[in-house]
Amino acid sequence: MKEARSAALPARQAAERPRADSAAPGRTGVLGMILKGYPRISESFISTEILLLESLGVPIQIFSLRQPRESFTHRSVQKIKAPVTYMPEYVLPHFRTLMTSNLQLWRRLGARYARCLAGAIARAAERKKTATLRHFLQAGHLSRLRLLDGTVTHLHAHFCHTPTSVALFASELTGLPFSFTAHAKDIYTSEPEQLRRKIHRARFVVTCTRYNADYLRRIAGRPVPIHTIYHGIDLDFFDFGTDPPPAPPYRLLSVGRMVPKKGYDDLLAALRILADEGLDFTLDHIGSGDEKEKIEALCRRLGLDHRVRFRGTLPHEQVIGYYRRSHAFVLACKVARDGDRDGIPNVLVEAMAVGLPVISTRVSAIPELVEDGVTGTLVDPGNPGRMARAIRKVLTAADGTAAQVRAARRKVEADFDNRRCVQRLYELFRQALAQP
Repeated sequence: MKEARSAALPARQAAERPRADSAAPGRTGVLGMILKGYPRISESFISTEILLLESLGVPIQIFSLRQPRESFTHRSVQKIKAPVTYMPEYVLPHFRTLMTSNLQLWRRLGARYARCLAGAIARAAERKKTATLRHFLQAGHLSRLRLLDGTVTHLHAHFCHTPTSVALFASELTGLPFSFTAHAKDIYTSEPEQLRRKIHRARFVVTCTRYNADYLRRIAGRPVPIHTIYHGIDLDFFDFGTDPPPAPPYRLLSVGRMVPKKGYDDLLAALRILADEGLDFTLDHIGSGDEKEKIEALCRRLGLDHRVRFRGTLPHEQVIGYYRRSHAFVLACKVARDGDRDGIPNVLVEAMAVGLPVISTRVSAIPELVEDGVTGTLVDPGNPGRMARAIRKVLTAADGTAAQVRAARRKVEADFDNRRCVQRLYELFRQALAQP
């Protein structure tokens, strides 16, 4: 299992990374990026994207719909130059602010504002959701505050629920074009009719997996510009090489939020099976989430509390050490009852990049990254027995996993180098910012 971190891979040596055009796209305008929250530890792919776009010359303003809720950030956030404007998150605590800015906008836009407001009220009544009016008021506040001076010429939202709702309303109010990136939960828990409307109104749509793109095209019902662009990771930071301690005990690692779609109940059940079979192992879990107390209580009930260590949320600089000191990475993803599911979890890409064998499930787009028996191991979701057998096989394989982890690294280099991925996004924004 031990790999030298300096080991050079042929695919990496041969790869040439793209460079920005000499002419930056920002000469014709600024990209306004609407985010649900900024910064967020679980959305490092967004901060990395912003940083790389800035390095390519894209001027950006960030509009966050809520304040940060964590006490630390990833290193990429500290390098970002884009100014951040925080929007009022809720109506009642910020009623006067929202009403004042929207009334000012109404006076300025006149009939246009009235038509947009009437449309928002009609949609809120149809959907029986007051959140629609909150999104409209946030869009009005943003438009009055930042979008009327001609600086921002294109809006882009991350996630197709709340941020794209605000972007759509802001577009209706100001006439600015918008686009959005759809990810995972936001796609599969959205009402199809609302999602269809957003797709049809957007100048273009980006999503992070082919699985998502196929679904969005079916929802759209007509030809629309939907681009599949993987998030990618920093291959220099996640360089190849692991050095776990001698086994047994085997060290397992899982990184993910404690939410139903991550399948931690299934994983703990699989670990109980392995413990009953006498396998000597530990599991480090990194992350937090809404089901933290529930999962930790389940761990105690299963008698695994001396084997499973919950590390909480950690920055990348600490997480990478766990990747390097583990024997295998496991993520038991599944489709939650409300339809929520993963796309391609970035943590799987990170684990494969450093050379850690991965075990996951055939859910959503995970097979786009992990080819069973070639770049990792896949089992059907919701089956602790099969998950347990897969973990045991990977940990105790007589022939090791050297060939598999090298194939996994080559896969990541070919498809998930974030600089190459962002280059495609850059071209979309370059064209959008250059258009009137």
